[in-house]
Amino acid sequence: MKIDNSPPRGTRDLLPDRVAARDHALAEISEVYRRHGYRRIETPALEDIRRLRGGEGGENEKLVFQVLRRGLDEVVAAGTPVGDLVDLGLRFDLTVPLVRFYADNQATLPTPFRSFQFAPVWRAERPQKGRYRQFHQCDIDLIGEGSVLAEVELIEATTEALAALDITGTTVRLSDRRFLSALARHTGLAEAEWPGFFIGLDKLDKIGWDGVRAELTGKRNLPAAAVDTARSIIEGLVGLDPAKVADRIADAVPTVPDEVVADLATTVAGLVDLGTTRAVRWEFDPTLVRGMGYYTGQIFEISHPGSSSSVAGGGRYDKLVGRAAGKDVPACGFSLGFERIIDLIPEVPARSALAVLVEPDVPVPHALRRAREARADGREVVVIRRSGKLPAQLGRLEAQGFTGFVHLRAVTAGGAGEPERPLRSAE
Repeated sequence: MKIDNSPPRGTRDLLPDRVAARDHALAEISEVYRRHGYRRIETPALEDIRRLRGGEGGENEKLVFQVLRRGLDEVVAAGTPVGDLVDLGLRFDLTVPLVRFYADNQATLPTPFRSFQFAPVWRAERPQKGRYRQFHQCDIDLIGEGSVLAEVELIEATTEALAALDITGTTVRLSDRRFLSALARHTGLAEAEWPGFFIGLDKLDKIGWDGVRAELTGKRNLPAAAVDTARSIIEGLVGLDPAKVADRIADAVPTVPDEVVADLATTVAGLVDLGTTRAVRWEFDPTLVRGMGYYTGQIFEISHPGSSSSVAGGGRYDKLVGRAAGKDVPACGFSLGFERIIDLIPEVPARSALAVLVEPDVPVPHALRRAREARADGREVVVIRRSGKLPAQLGRLEAQGFTGFVHLRAVTAGGAGEPERPLRSAE
């Protein structure tokens, strides 16, 4: 049976130019986060399946790649539950592993702890354009900071990272899960109905209000009056002037706790102040939900007109760390959609490499010495054997991104002392 050489569905190979673009993006992002004090950590790809299915990963828990326990027989008894055969799974995001990491290492970590992660994650998605089963996430998290200093700092650092990549035209969308809970309560929904209400509301940008109403009143059997009241309140909060966000929220939903209103006012003030130093477009979006079940406070996303999905998202998840650490620990995080960002980068710095072309009669040590000398200033230098007609080979090198070459002939004819020449002017 012939084995297909293409990668598995939902995955992909990355060619050198694509990897170079990703390396460039990661370097720019990493430098921004470093300046903000975020330090990179690494966690294993595999996690305990019970942790991955702890009830806080939302719909992503259904997409976990499960790993069979070691030592299973080649044939198992009929009717054996899958749960009895599995003990590990591939992580579906970087937050759940971070929580375990912090709980395990908290005694040696500073408070607050600023974490930076860049690593692959896996989800058993249905393969389609723009959705992969293996992709990279790029996260920063601030653990141990209970005030909205965390939210404002995370938004500032992430928008700065996008600006460093010359990605413009983005919009920061801001909301609060506590506001959404107060809204649900205000409309008369029972607390057990809130998760379904949030899930339906989260689809608004895809199916519109008619679709949301049909799902909430039909599929989820929520009272039509409650859905209509929620719609009326939400539409009245869209497009608010920054200075009026807190007051309008308190007026529209009187049951919103004062703390929530004050926190939103502080975040808004921070974003307004940030906007005095560089362009930052933002809006309060009362329909923003985010799917993860672990969010407990402010949530945010960054949208871009060139992407059908958000290019970054995050929020506060105060309860999640405490469950693993054994004590209450506030936490907030922001994740860049790294794969989507790569498609938005306007221009990646061109490759600049020198080819050391070596004729057959040039000794290998001489060729390697000439390349070594050229690398002393940090350039990319590659030793390549001469083959075929010189103009044709130079054309191939230029197409590969080489910008200059050194043609080494016999040592008696100049050898390692041959000068460097630009490719475009080569004869």
